[in-house]
Amino acid sequence: MRKIVVAITGASGSIYAQLLLDKLKQLRSQWDEVSIVFSDNAKEVWETELSNKKHNELALPIYGKHDFSAPFASGSGKYDTMIIIPCSMGTLARIASGVSNDLITRAADVVLKERRKLICVVRETPYNLIHIRNMETLTLAGGIICPATPSFYSNPTTIEEVALTVVDRVLDLAGFDISTFRWGK
Repeated sequence: MRKIVVAITGASGSIYAQLLLDKLKQLRSQWDEVSIVFSDNAKEVWETELSNKKHNELALPIYGKHDFSAPFASGSGKYDTMIIIPCSMGTLARIASGVSNDLITRAADVVLKERRKLICVVRETPYNLIHIRNMETLTLAGGIICPATPSFYSNPTTIEEVALTVVDRVLDLAGFDISTFRWGK
């Protein structure tokens, strides 16, 4: 069983967050706790991109970005996985440089120091050298960079199916037992 924190930043790609949370609800038997934290403008980007306010109807615990009493703000909370989806380059930079100025960056710092799983679904294009070096730093610290780059092997026909190719990859990286397209099967 898993304890997972999902952080949602204001990078473009809210569809990935919504689909991940929907899939996690379907996988309820595989986790004990899922907690959520939004960056300042994540909800605004969500509403702009998805034309909905479903972020208010998640039926999962949501913590404020400065709520350092959240259980995942400490290693003793024993959260084993953090998924930042989408992960802005600003958030990535703060994590890579060790700046823990809000709950997202503090939780990422905790996950790294405890040698647990941090998955950053970066959503930017193109990358500049600063982005690449920050991704290298995070990778060397034990994090996983999973660019929001869809695959097309499964012949997706809707934008949701395209986005799910990324979400399913994230769930694989997080160790979930999921049914998804597998190459050669």
